[in-house]
Amino acid sequence: MIDKRRQRDLPQINERIRFPKIRAIGIDGEQLGILSPQDALRMAEEKGLDLVLVSDKADPPVCRIMDYGKYKFEQEKKAREARKKQHTADVKEVKMRYKIEDHDYQVRVNNAQRFLKSGDKVKATITFRGREIQHSNLALDLLKRMAKDLEEVAEIQQAPKREGRNMMMLLSPKK
Repeated sequence: MIDKRRQRDLPQINERIRFPKIRAIGIDGEQLGILSPQDALRMAEEKGLDLVLVSDKADPPVCRIMDYGKYKFEQEKKAREARKKQHTADVKEVKMRYKIEDHDYQVRVNNAQRFLKSGDKVKATITFRGREIQHSNLALDLLKRMAKDLEEVAEIQQAPKREGRNMMMLLSPKK
């Protein structure tokens, strides 16, 4: 059972191709016609190349004569490039108190704007201490003001809500 699973995971090249007839494609992409796998393999070996199964869903299955090592290297190179180019959106946090001074507030807004422009999400958090929790309406106003100040670069993903001794809101970059 384990042998069959291992064989299935191996790439279907050369002797591993098990079909009665295949459509063979040459090095330059020219059609060689419908052949038996043995004939196509013989042609590939004459040129010092491999016979690689490209599509087993077609009727008959399509095989190509190519250098498998080079093909595999190119595929891995493309996958590495794709991974390098993708950006994961992190959640950056901007913390403040509801009694924040105007200049400090502007610093937080500028930081949030920078995070949003680089493609990250921003979690704006207002912390309450002691009896300050009674003034949650002031904190709500502050978060709404922040959302309004950032409306050209951000959209509200999660509206302001209270969680314990904090009030938070989640902003994401505009598409």
